[in-house]
Amino acid sequence: MTTNVPQITWVNGSPVLPAELDILAGVQADINAAFGGGVNPSLQTPQGQIAMSETALIGNKNNEIAYIANQVNPSMASGIWQDAIGEIYFIYRIPGAGTVVSAVCNGAVGTVIPVGSVAQDTSGYLYSSTETVTIPASGSITVQFQNQTQGAIACAVGALNTIYTAIAGWNTVNNPTAGTLGNLVESRAAFEARRSASVAGNAVNSLGSIYGSVSSVPNVIDCYVVDNPTNSTVSYGSTGYSMAPHSITVSVAGGSSDAIAQAIWNKKPPGTSYNGNTSATVYDTNYAEPYPSYTVTWLIPSSTPVYFAVQLKNNSQLPSNITQLVQNAIIQSFSGQDGGTAAGINQTTYSGRYYANVNAISPAVEILSILIGFTNIAGATYTSLTFGIDQLPTISASQIGVTLV
Repeated sequence: MTTNVPQITWVNGSPVLPAELDILAGVQADINAAFGGGVNPSLQTPQGQIAMSETALIGNKNNEIAYIANQVNPSMASGIWQDAIGEIYFIYRIPGAGTVVSAVCNGAVGTVIPVGSVAQDTSGYLYSSTETVTIPASGSITVQFQNQTQGAIACAVGALNTIYTAIAGWNTVNNPTAGTLGNLVESRAAFEARRSASVAGNAVNSLGSIYGSVSSVPNVIDCYVVDNPTNSTVSYGSTGYSMAPHSITVSVAGGSSDAIAQAIWNKKPPGTSYNGNTSATVYDTNYAEPYPSYTVTWLIPSSTPVYFAVQLKNNSQLPSNITQLVQNAIIQSFSGQDGGTAAGINQTTYSGRYYANVNAISPAVEILSILIGFTNIAGATYTSLTFGIDQLPTISASQIGVTLV
């Protein structure tokens, strides 16, 4: 059987689809030949309608073939195809993680607040501490807590204010900065970014292998790894973070302290020193007891609020809740929920990153400016911000000012 419908052609293994106008012409020629010629080609006729329907079916089939063919390309793969590419590197999609927030715990000097201690926010969500800490002589200490419920659940300033797990000597808890939003199932873009950054995850003694190992720890929402191979102390990044000679700095948000320590120790080069503010003990179980023990240190970055000042052209067509819609759009982009890159440790975020999602609110939206800053909404006067390795960007609706001009 022959047909006049053009076929998919393959160039270097990649499909090139025929134009649907060419498919329609081929279908019409086939119909004309089937009826012995002289068929009216008008698309308003019954045979014209059949030709259009058949063209649409063939076009959809071609699109599906092209989609399947493109799923072997890591930059385009999604769903189970992307999962399969990740498994080549023993990397698996993160099922989800809870919002991370830094809270100040006050109490009696010497009180131990063990890992897994629970605090509650004003919305009823429970947050577990990710490390064991001891209240120092000052009577207060900053502790990282993570929401037990996965997803981008906001934790505004002061919302985490109730001790849920009663511990003698632990008196109060409160978060002076907003939380860094968690996520549900890892998005296609986020998974590919992590895969690209961690293809050395099966290796050892490299920064890529440490990153791949730590970023795969359950509930880790952000991670950055850097080393100082020199004989001198260096100041690293926008905040000038001090790194000792011949040392590594692993900056991590979220995840349990024991799991993070083990992930670092499994991959780091022998003899390398650490930088950071958090430590845990790991054991080398390759021997009989007593196991050799090692103290692993890493950096829990401080929550760093980011402020936005958005100016829109005022007009009567704007939605009545435009302020809330703009705030939601900014938060979505900031946390990567729009499919783009989230603001993160040791990264630069640009004000232009947020235009598309704000514009998508309504055709009536006309952006005059979007500016960002570190201090307050009035101080949001920059078009880009660069975060240090010791900074974890945070956002909440109260940090986004919207002005109609």
